[in-house]
Amino acid sequence: MLELENVTAYYGNSPALQNVDMHVESGEFMSVLGRNGGGKTTLMRAILGLMDKVTGSIELDGKEINNKRTDQRALAGIGYVPQGRGILPKFTVRENLMMGTFASQSNSGTINEWVFELFPILRDFLGRRGGNLSGGQQQQLAIARALLSDPKVILLDEPTEGIQPNIVEQIEEVLVKLNREHRITVVLVEQNVEFARRASQKFVLLDRGSVASHGSIDELSDDLVHRHMAV
Repeated sequence: MLELENVTAYYGNSPALQNVDMHVESGEFMSVLGRNGGGKTTLMRAILGLMDKVTGSIELDGKEINNKRTDQRALAGIGYVPQGRGILPKFTVRENLMMGTFASQSNSGTINEWVFELFPILRDFLGRRGGNLSGGQQQQLAIARALLSDPKVILLDEPTEGIQPNIVEQIEEVLVKLNREHRITVVLVEQNVEFARRASQKFVLLDRGSVASHGSIDELSDDLVHRHMAV
């Protein structure tokens, strides 16, 4: 589904990600772990084409996308929920959701009802401005917006950061449901190791812009977490 080989990504002339290999199978749930500043968000940005320069190979469904623009990658099937959610505060919930439909290949402009089944609160707030929602409600909106692009794979950058515990539980349940029942491939950047262990099949552990470890989630030992995630 998504394969990176020898990927190095740059801010200006400085490499922030170095020689990264990553392979995500269709329908898989992979967690990307590591300390703050270890390269997790840079990895997401490299996949999306948002870095100054990226070398190496990035393939989606066997097709090279490293030469494609960000909008072309979205249309190819990459959904994204950025760190900080990226909600447009002056747009209503409906308008924010409509933005997700523009990245769908069908470009129907229709908000599918199933996102309201996942996040019922959004139906009640369709006319409310995004900036007037709580942090947890904004995160639900950001995930729903990404899903409306009909993604083959969805990238989420720390979706539970700064969210109240009851909403964190709901977000976890939704992501697992999307993966297990709807077979959407998930790549999750997360600091919550226990959530990663519950939800993922595989992990990649980044340290200083390089892959320090990877494998089945059962192989994510406490020792690895301590060595590469402890502050």
